[in-house]
Amino acid sequence: MTSVAEQAYVSNEKDNTLSIIDLKTLTVTKTIEVGLRPRGITFNRDYSKLYICASDSDAVQVLDVATGEVVANLPSGEDPEQFALHPNDRFLYISNENNAIVTVADIEAQEVISQIEVGLEPEGMAVSPDGKWVVNTSETSNMLHWIDSTSHELVDNTLIDQRPRHVEFSEDGSQLWASSEIGGTVTVIDVGKRTVQHVYRFSIPGIHRDRVQPVGIQLTRDGRYAFVALGPANHIAVIDIAKKKVVKYLLVGHRVWHLALNNNEQLLLSTNGVSGDVSVINVPELKVIKSIKVGRYPWGVAIKP
Repeated sequence: MTSVAEQAYVSNEKDNTLSIIDLKTLTVTKTIEVGLRPRGITFNRDYSKLYICASDSDAVQVLDVATGEVVANLPSGEDPEQFALHPNDRFLYISNENNAIVTVADIEAQEVISQIEVGLEPEGMAVSPDGKWVVNTSETSNMLHWIDSTSHELVDNTLIDQRPRHVEFSEDGSQLWASSEIGGTVTVIDVGKRTVQHVYRFSIPGIHRDRVQPVGIQLTRDGRYAFVALGPANHIAVIDIAKKKVVKYLLVGHRVWHLALNNNEQLLLSTNGVSGDVSVINVPELKVIKSIKVGRYPWGVAIKP
């Protein structure tokens, strides 16, 4: 189902480590010590480097994938939580939760080139596939902030439900999906118009609606499914995008945070913070097939083909 070389990297927030999972054997093969409170992680375009938001170290660390060593600390502003890499592979857009700013770091020059004021408690971050738009979520202001990637200016805001956490562009860049943790919803935005297209709500039998707190989102490249991590509800919602309908809820570990699809999109992985494990979902069957124990409070996940 997966290639031998495929690996999942998981950031363990309370252990200050990364767990590496072999996606053929579905076992942890290595643990790497990194900076304090690692959260958001992402690879560069050729997967030779992994960028790590070491929040309590106030740095974005650069991990050399071949050696497993941290080789640099990029300036990031205070308390970096999530970030997104521009398609040019050079600029990182970093949310600084404590300072209500987005920091733009030039990876090549290893310097900050801009800081943009946004709403209170910025967290989620995404860059459109064409590189035109940078979108940040502010948890307290309940807004999506639209930043022009050329001018680094904030040009528009979209109000959505309470405590937006994560944003994800569709493969063609026409839609932006945003989760609202306290609002209990996922909002789909028309990128061309920057207006709301649709709002999804979730209802799981036997689980109080206050526990349904959407965070991470993953969209399949073919536009068939959207997967939404529902936090302390301990489930992942499966949305049929064409039907605009939730078709299934998958029971995973406790406090599911973030999600990642492998390269051929046969597997979906979720980080489950409180239970300290990663759930593995067979996507064609929409079935949970394994739970893998990792470090304490796994937060982010990124997959290397």
